[in-house]
Amino acid sequence: MTTRKQTPSDFLKQIIGRPVVVKLNSGVDYRGVLACLDGYMNIALEQTEEYSGGQLKSKYGDAFIRGNNVLYISTQRKK
Repeated sequence: MTTRKQTPSDFLKQIIGRPVVVKLNSGVDYRGVLACLDGYMNIALEQTEEYSGGQLKSKYGDAFIRGNNVLYISTQRKK
């Protein structure tokens, strides 16, 4: 059996339309559904919630996050 290594680009293509957590350099988390992203890691989220220190601070419909502020993006665990 052969295992194919997954690149970060492959991972990001697979998670479009899925719930994600985007952590910013400032420590703030944004959680929502990944609508799209580009090569600069600019991210568009739908059904977005903003968390700071683990506390829900605000809810947005759609949000755009500039890529140079992104520390990481990960899939959100199922609730």
